[in-house]
Amino acid sequence: MHGLINHSFQRYMCDYFGNLAWLEVAAQVGLSPPVFEPMLTYDDAITPAVLDAMALSLRRSRVEVMEDIGTYLVSHPNTESVRRLLRFGGVNFEDFLYSLDDLPDRARMAVAELHLPAIELHGHACGSYSLICYSSIAGFGHLMMGVLRVMSDDYGVLALLEHESGADGKQIVHIQLIQSDFAQGRSFDLAAEVT
Repeated sequence: MHGLINHSFQRYMCDYFGNLAWLEVAAQVGLSPPVFEPMLTYDDAITPAVLDAMALSLRRSRVEVMEDIGTYLVSHPNTESVRRLLRFGGVNFEDFLYSLDDLPDRARMAVAELHLPAIELHGHACGSYSLICYSSIAGFGHLMMGVLRVMSDDYGVLALLEHESGADGKQIVHIQLIQSDFAQGRSFDLAAEVT
């Protein structure tokens, strides 16, 4: 697994629960040194072990943790670049949804060795969509639900989301758009703010 993915899990723990909480997780899985280097590659078995240790430490289910990580990735100030990458997908939420098919390729443009799980969007009648996720990481569909919840708010859209598990790592997020102008969306400029 690419270190950038594991590092994002580490940053989630540190940013929300503190460095000590992360060090406890790292100790549970025997990670030494207790950090993930973003540009290294790690054994695939360590990622589920880390996620399970995080869930145990937080006294939450793994799917709850995965959804919270998805929320973190697009809402925390330290991960603003992820939100910006996603907002480049379209001027409205439906454009954004259709851009998700290209997300793994866009991520590889930024980091050549980064291989995100495959995702594909299917549009249905009356503002209904299915986002199909193929991942060896159990709960990846829940992570995408967290991302979609925040991004629908970001665009000012009211949407209902439902998760369905399938076989062989297939997970489906059912998306029903209820109201496209439910609230004022968050502002977004193509040019990043200079601090």
